[in-house]
Amino acid sequence: MMDENLKKAIFNAVANEPFAQKLGMKLVELKRGYSRVEMDYLPESMDNIYQRAHGGAVYALIDEAFETSCQTHGTVAVALNVNVSYTASPEPGARLTAEAKEITRSKKIAHYDISVTDQNGSLIATSKTIAYRTGKPIPFYDQSSSKSD
Repeated sequence: MMDENLKKAIFNAVANEPFAQKLGMKLVELKRGYSRVEMDYLPESMDNIYQRAHGGAVYALIDEAFETSCQTHGTVAVALNVNVSYTASPEPGARLTAEAKEITRSKKIAHYDISVTDQNGSLIATSKTIAYRTGKPIPFYDQSSSKSD
């Protein structure tokens, strides 16, 4: 079970994160070791030179889901490795959803599987990620009333 104060702190951090705001990313679900983030693919600001979704835009969505799922244990976790496979390009205006699921976790390392799909459930990208768990407290979360691992 995830601490409700931690959940609120992460939701608030994403809502106020300049990068997430710029790309229109919204954290929609958060559980211990799990995150779901959504974003609309807007060609006017997210296209590459071929008038298709820039890989960096899709990667940004993956990274936001990774970032938020990693923090659900109450300590700072940072990316060690992110491997992305792009399987399709979304259609203009598509609602993209990144879903991150924790696969394994030790004191220092955690592994996540992340998928990006469009509103029809079509797979856009997959990612295998590894996080380093620093053990440091999350700076935007007051842990005085809660205890996490």
